[in-house]
Amino acid sequence: MVAGNRDEFYARPASPAMFWHDHPDIFGGRDLEKGGTWLGVSRQGRFAALTNIRDPASRKSNPKSRGHLVSGFLTRSSAPEAYLTMVAGAADEYDDFNLIVADRNTCTSLDSRERSVRRLASGIYGLSNHLLNTPWPKVERAKAVFSRQLALPQLTAEPFFSLLADRTPAADAGLPQTGVSLEWERMLSPIFISTSGYGTRASTVVLFHRDGTVRFHERSFGDGGKPLGEIQHVLGA
Repeated sequence: MVAGNRDEFYARPASPAMFWHDHPDIFGGRDLEKGGTWLGVSRQGRFAALTNIRDPASRKSNPKSRGHLVSGFLTRSSAPEAYLTMVAGAADEYDDFNLIVADRNTCTSLDSRERSVRRLASGIYGLSNHLLNTPWPKVERAKAVFSRQLALPQLTAEPFFSLLADRTPAADAGLPQTGVSLEWERMLSPIFISTSGYGTRASTVVLFHRDGTVRFHERSFGDGGKPLGEIQHVLGA
């Protein structure tokens, strides 16, 4: 199960989750500026998602688009570990990122800094704009709530949307130092970010069932966190 927010400048054009006309097996949102995506699934039960590592000092002058690393996995048949090993070898061509990919059998992660390909064991993981399970306040809070909600008698998307809508800011003492101003660290510290110009654009909950069914739920938001719509789609086994 995956629950995640996509944060981006509102002015950057993107489409809500749908099947792609040029890759009809892929279902997910799409960055209309570069053509990639931040999170998607395929009819074959493959999944991929990416977050940026926030460090302005490490940005490259002419990097490739990281969104193509997500769509690259979804359009291939490579095993997760083999794909991430290939990506690790080309990590210098991109600004820093975390990439998680999975098929029906395994889930694997890569961060571009350590370039370590890691098969994820059963468990609960949190990821923001640093390394997997970095204990930022919103990551720790989200993992704790996620764990409690997994124990509910019936597993549905709604409690996880409530988690993703949490606008609680972190206390200054718990803020990370990622190379942006204190004002920006405060603004970026909630699970759901809502400002003028930048914020949470989409909240997504994906459930992967044992029979191969994938249930994809997504809510979109505009400037200031204004709701723009909701999508629910079931990809059959």
